[in-house]
Amino acid sequence: MKTQEIAVGIITDSKRGIFITQRKASSHLAGYWEFPGGKLETGENVEQALFRELQEEIGIQVNSAILLRSADYCYSGKRLLLHFYLVKKWQGDPYGREGQNGQWVAIDKLNDYQFPDTNQQIIALLQSENINCKM
Repeated sequence: MKTQEIAVGIITDSKRGIFITQRKASSHLAGYWEFPGGKLETGENVEQALFRELQEEIGIQVNSAILLRSADYCYSGKRLLLHFYLVKKWQGDPYGREGQNGQWVAIDKLNDYQFPDTNQQIIALLQSENINCKM
């Protein structure tokens, strides 16, 4: 089974919480909310993919990111390896650059949004460690 690696950015702001985006109607898991990011392209390492994806998807330039956790998920004959990065320093104001909805959400309100199963463990980790207090 081939593994697809995905770089995921958890954009944090001590005043606004975490920036999330909503999957467009034409995409897999349409309507679900997610942390922005995407697949690695040939020849990229995870951080390069993260920086590129966040520029393309939400219009920010990442200054620094810290790997929070990597996690394997298998479903429907696919194996995903997600790399969740905590992004505390960036330039620009994040927005849904590809037409997707985006908004800031308080960490304790993330459970009010429908996320893919692959995000549930990271949401629990974010809430248990209260990431914004560590900024």
